[in-house]
Amino acid sequence: MALRQLISFNRIPFSSTPSHLLPGLANFSSKSTPYIVKVGIPEFLNGVGKGVETHVEKLESEIGDIQKLLVTRTLKLKKLGIPCKHRKLILKFAHKYRVGLWRPRAQPVKL
Repeated sequence: MALRQLISFNRIPFSSTPSHLLPGLANFSSKSTPYIVKVGIPEFLNGVGKGVETHVEKLESEIGDIQKLLVTRTLKLKKLGIPCKHRKLILKFAHKYRVGLWRPRAQPVKL
């Protein structure tokens, strides 16, 4: 039964079918979330949150700019005295930022 549905779904041309009738396709909104135009180390760490923003001064003085932070390895962060959980968060979000999957918001999320 599922195979028949899959085969019949593949025969439908996408251009002639409205997107609300195609199951499984996301509806995209024209609204975009507010992003910061210039992202520096403070904005990046504040966007990550979870206590990582306490290391802003240390990272700005030792690393300098956001481009160097994005390619910094864990050993360098460890030598700066950043705890393991914070290093993992910084490296995880740096990878997401490089790939383009995440950017810090202009307004912090209030809980």
